[in-house]
Amino acid sequence: MEPDDVAFDPGGAPRPDLDAVPEGFVVVLQPNDRIHFLDWGGADPVDAPDPADAPDPVDAPGVLLIHGMAQTGWSWVSVARRLRRARRTVAMDLRGHGLSDAPTAGYEPETLAEDVLAVAEGSGLLAEPDARVVLAGHGFGAIVAAWAAASLGERCAGLVLVDGGWVDIAATSNQDPDEFLRALDEPPEVLRSMTTFLADRRAFDPATWDADQERAARATVVETHAGHVVPTTRPHAIEGSVAAMFAFRPLVVLPSIEAPIVALAASDDEDGTAGRALEAAQSALAAASRHAIRIARFPADGHNLLRYRPREVCAAILALASEP
Repeated sequence: MEPDDVAFDPGGAPRPDLDAVPEGFVVVLQPNDRIHFLDWGGADPVDAPDPADAPDPVDAPGVLLIHGMAQTGWSWVSVARRLRRARRTVAMDLRGHGLSDAPTAGYEPETLAEDVLAVAEGSGLLAEPDARVVLAGHGFGAIVAAWAAASLGERCAGLVLVDGGWVDIAATSNQDPDEFLRALDEPPEVLRSMTTFLADRRAFDPATWDADQERAARATVVETHAGHVVPTTRPHAIEGSVAAMFAFRPLVVLPSIEAPIVALAASDDEDGTAGRALEAAQSALAAASRHAIRIARFPADGHNLLRYRPREVCAAILALASEP
């Protein structure tokens, strides 16, 4: 292991609450843009791994989960079912995704961060003046979480970057946004029917496929009258999100964050340029006298630790949420 590497014991995650059903709500931002979120409830420490040491739920920071590109808040389901046993847990739909509105504008970093803050406040996670929140983001959501953490300042109790959030895409991808967008297109045969689409998603890792993963997959597409499926995320929203992603400068944003940061790096996220980017981010934080990024590496897993390693992701989030 590298000097700043850590390992999060999956035994530190509560068992999943399989009976939990999240409630859906929206917050409204100017000019009348609605951002949807799933409120998983929680904040009862009874089912924490060690209830005697569990913090007072009134004072403990809640958790706000932010999904990746072309996903929805349901992508966090396997993590959220565990988190809610120990912390108040909310999973949002980014603008243009899921059940949130898809305006033609508002995909710049500042507005995306404002959306996160609006959900944190509207859900009650930041209802009290001294309340704090842990932000966790996956892929593109990790980038948005970083922008929001920088805006929150001391009200952010911690930032968990899952499968991304430390790479300068514009500098390392050797692509422009249009090329990157074309690479996101689904093969036509995958979208031929709901059956073929779900079979494709199941094939990523049959061992982790279950009713929750199917629900998360279904939330990303709509079935047409002809039987085909189309993505729920509108093309202009994907285009705006990719443009925002290309504007992300991790060596500027991450050192500006006051809260401790954990990075969970799958094999796809630490090889080659991504691995060097993580080391550069470490150095930038050290130069700014910030907390060192704690890195947990998963060299045998691909770019969806929410699905492949939900217990470890949950344990990492709870570790930050339990710090003073």
